Amino acid sequence: MLRELATVSCYATDLTAAERWYTELLGIEPYYRVPGYVEYRVGESEDELGLIDARYRPGGPAAPAPTGAVVFWDVDDLPAAVDRLVALGATVHEPLREHGDGEGFATASVVDPFGNVLGVMSNPHHRALRARRAATAG
Repeated sequence: MLRELATVSCYATDLTAAERWYTELLGIEPYYRVPGYVEYRVGESEDELGLIDARYRPGGPAAPAPTGAVVFWDVDDLPAAVDRLVALGATVHEPLREHGDGEGFATASVVDPFGNVLGVMSNPHHRALRARRAATAG
């Protein structure tokens, strides 16, 4: 039933500040903007990250945050990613944690300056997938 990630949505009471923050974090400009919504395409799979004005959040802008599911984004260097997020103003929600028996799978999460939980992970499956893609592309 669930085939692939479509869009990850984050809410922000200050959409302009959120756009600046995520543009700095991602190193790319949004590809789509309409009033109350900004969207980025991220990574090789062009996963979509949408920023939505908090007035459209279920329960409205006063709804408690952080809420909802935590979506984890694969990163090349997990400690460096957490350090960069914190340097950009995020706060640690769940510190870096290894999973399994030294298999290279680890996660961490932060709360962005707008109250959204942002997960980052090191995942050997994704590294192997990228290596296969690179081998077939080159």
